[in-house]
Amino acid sequence: MTVEATTERVLRMLALLQRRSSWTAAELAAELGVTDRCVRRDVQRLRALGYPLHASAGVGGGYQLGAGTRLPPLLFDDEEAIATAVSLRLAAGGTVAGAGEAALRALTKLDQVMPARLRAEVRAVHGWTETLIGPVVEIDPELLVTLARACRDAVRVRFRYAGRDGGERERTVEPVRMVTTGRRWYLMAWDVDRDDWRTFRLDRMRATVATTWRFPARDHPDPIAFVQRSVTDAPYRYLARVRVHAPPERVREAVPPQVGRVEAGSDGWCLLVVGGDSLDWLAAHIARLRYEVEVVEPAELREAAGLLARRLAAMAGVASERTV
Repeated sequence: MTVEATTERVLRMLALLQRRSSWTAAELAAELGVTDRCVRRDVQRLRALGYPLHASAGVGGGYQLGAGTRLPPLLFDDEEAIATAVSLRLAAGGTVAGAGEAALRALTKLDQVMPARLRAEVRAVHGWTETLIGPVVEIDPELLVTLARACRDAVRVRFRYAGRDGGERERTVEPVRMVTTGRRWYLMAWDVDRDDWRTFRLDRMRATVATTWRFPARDHPDPIAFVQRSVTDAPYRYLARVRVHAPPERVREAVPPQVGRVEAGSDGWCLLVVGGDSLDWLAAHIARLRYEVEVVEPAELREAAGLLARRLAAMAGVASERTV
């Protein structure tokens, strides 16, 4: 028997042992089409590779794959591979802390080795599945996989990017990390043409292609801090800085990271940096914090807050008159 045939048989045995908790030598022999003696030799081969195979004698005894010091290769049949990939795609966009990034890494590994026919099945299932969650910007899972591979392999990526003015321009970047705020996905990358670090929204990317151009690692800012500063500062017409009389962690609970940035202060105060396209919206949003607030800048925000206060006072006055 050739080495290739032996290797294939050993892998099939490993897959069988992963399918259920215990197998007798006779059952394994029947499944593999070999003798009991051949089964025992293959068990020894797996043990030599570091997989803990336990044997128990007597009625109901057999071979069991135990938990070792490392995870053995998981061998999936077609249905298992599709179910796993679909679950990982859903988890990659979920809200469980830490699960999204780990699911994306696992999906990248699985997608790389999955046959094209199974990849098409996964896309079909995902395309006809809806998730009942809050309003989010949906991202094509294929784009997530493409960018995750590019970050991992340190290869340049080309895409067309829709700007705030509606126009599209071709960009070439060296991707470092993807960051999700729960509602949107962002890519932090070195923009080759602009020779600087940039943040890109994944929902604005079109025709994304990973090239074969590898790039050396660069010293880069912290991705989470860089993306948060980009999404809270750059896109808005107004940028407000206000002092809040509350611990920073309490303010962070009330202000999503894609909306505002909270910096530690002193004497029980912290600094909130929040952007918006409307001063009225900023005043109302900050007033909802229910903490004592002092406006640092812009001065126009104080005027908007005063106007909001007068409107609320008028509303309260009307309500009180009707209840008399």
